[in-house]
Amino acid sequence: MPKTHQDNTSTATSCGITFADKINLFSADFLKCCLYARGLQPDRAYFTKKFYSKLIGTTQVLEDFLDFHGAKNSSRWYFYRELTATMRHLGLAGYCQKHINNRLVFYNLPDKEPFEQKGNAAIDFINGSIIGLAPMILKAVQRNNITVPDNGFHATDFPAIVTVERLEADIDDQAQHEQQRNLVVIASEFLGIADTFDSLGFYKPYTLPQIHDIVPVKVNEVEVRRFEMLVHNLQSSFDTYVIYGGLRYADHKLKQLRSHFSIVFHLLQLMGRLLHLYERHLHEAGYKDSYRKVQKKLSSVVEPEKLLDHTINYALYYVCHYLTTGKELAQGILNTNVARGEITVGVPIPLGFHSRPSLLVAKIVQHYGGPVELVVGKDRFDASSVLDIQWAGGKIQKEKVTEVVFEGDKRALDDLQILAGTNYGEDAMGKGIPLPTELDYLK
Repeated sequence: MPKTHQDNTSTATSCGITFADKINLFSADFLKCCLYARGLQPDRAYFTKKFYSKLIGTTQVLEDFLDFHGAKNSSRWYFYRELTATMRHLGLAGYCQKHINNRLVFYNLPDKEPFEQKGNAAIDFINGSIIGLAPMILKAVQRNNITVPDNGFHATDFPAIVTVERLEADIDDQAQHEQQRNLVVIASEFLGIADTFDSLGFYKPYTLPQIHDIVPVKVNEVEVRRFEMLVHNLQSSFDTYVIYGGLRYADHKLKQLRSHFSIVFHLLQLMGRLLHLYERHLHEAGYKDSYRKVQKKLSSVVEPEKLLDHTINYALYYVCHYLTTGKELAQGILNTNVARGEITVGVPIPLGFHSRPSLLVAKIVQHYGGPVELVVGKDRFDASSVLDIQWAGGKIQKEKVTEVVFEGDKRALDDLQILAGTNYGEDAMGKGIPLPTELDYLK
């Protein structure tokens, strides 16, 4: 007779592996990390990517184990669970910043020196928090009768990932026409992402009250992770379709563009980890008194104000900075690689290029980011500017012109042709009408 689900459960139970047995098993390597960190000074050399990886891996499985057994609702185990989660997110944040530190020499970026200094301050805060939490964790596990290993890890267990050697680069990229086509898409997407951050108006460091005004209402883990995914997709597309083998022998401008969105991606990763730590573990811990007590203990070591300062005045500041400085570069690459064309279309009837048609034309051009000009006789106007188009409209009306030429980015021209086919979204009385589905992005 085959075993039933109940038979399997009974067999597992009869093995005699209790919660007490497994909490010791799953805690062992985590506590060895704590023993290692407890005696360290915040010297970056001892905090390697391999150390952060060990900390991340051990805390993730331990946190899952504790959550499975209901530690969030246990007064005895909740504090240990929160310590574990806090160390995991500090490890994740430390790994991100360590990656930035290791790769900075390869990034072709402006203003690297002040950026590096602020990055070092951020990782020193992360490492200092890990060092500060280690004795608190070792004390907490003794109260819960968890066995502390006799010895922790040693520095030799965590070698640095960096060496003085470089492997031979002997794979060449081909298919330049494919590279060109994908560069247009990538540069356009970069410009679109950069425009979304313009609304922050980040020109100088935020004060703590200003930070509290935007975190977590405007800047929070959910929003940051959404942008992180967008930039990650951008980087993946670049590495897959533009320069698969890397950037060692790539064009200088391509190196610069890759550096800009790569550093933005890793800074968004860092922000996401720190914001998660702040929002879930250090900020508004809930109405239960036991939760608030744990939040207060954690905040005594991982200072929320300092965490927010590094998150906003370092990570977010340089996300905005490198998106802004990368815009001119992306625009130049886009202009160089975009397929160009020319169309001749009628003018809007009966009111010409007044506000609505001008706005729709400009939105189409802005959507793609490539250069487009509106040509009226010998005069040329920037088709991404509503004001320029309306100036052209005055000339068109004065000279009774019935057809105009658009020159530039073929992608925008294709949509302008569709728009012109609808009389620029207006009926014969100059009232708005529904646009074709191809132009849904104008809504």
